[in-house]
Amino acid sequence: MTNWNLKGSYFEACNCEAACPCLFLSAPSDGDCTALVAWHIDHGSFDDVKLDGLNVALAVHSPGHMAQVKWKVALYLDDKANDTQRDALTQIFAGKVGGHPAMLASHIGEVIGVKNAPMTFQANGKQHSLQMGDIAGATIENIEGQGGSAVNISNHPLCIAPGHTGVVSRSKEAHYHDHGLSWKFSNKSGFHSPFTYQDA
Repeated sequence: MTNWNLKGSYFEACNCEAACPCLFLSAPSDGDCTALVAWHIDHGSFDDVKLDGLNVALAVHSPGHMAQVKWKVALYLDDKANDTQRDALTQIFAGKVGGHPAMLASHIGEVIGVKNAPMTFQANGKQHSLQMGDIAGATIENIEGQGGSAVNISNHPLCIAPGHTGVVSRSKEAHYHDHGLSWKFSNKSGFHSPFTYQDA
């Protein structure tokens, strides 16, 4: 039995209007949902393999209601990871070793690729971003609530980071081009929060 745990920051940007209706088990705004999801691992281990400081991203295409159809995804692993770390991250995010990633993986119908890529993840107050070479990039910024405070949601049904309060955001820009999929949008839905995953 593998002992593993991850802790860090996550964010996502998708083509739905803010806030994305998919999170509440409604149909996407535009018939399908295309999203880039990114995780930065502050602290993590897979048995004795340390995963601190590494990034992971998932490009997702759902051709309809995300809770009713299977997703097409591509997994991207930080090119700073060595072979052992990449194998550990692949097992975790493919859902092979349980925990919340296994629940997310249950929605996947097709994995169109697993690739190493240069990744630069930044979290600066109200703004989160990921740049991934010429493959993808996204920057989101908090939506300002009453009194200038963040707009928060918690315990929503289709949650990437259960147990953490999500901050509702909008994309300043998001783009992706790989594996025959291509999208570009701005001023659409985004979320970010801490995340904690571990073996079940």
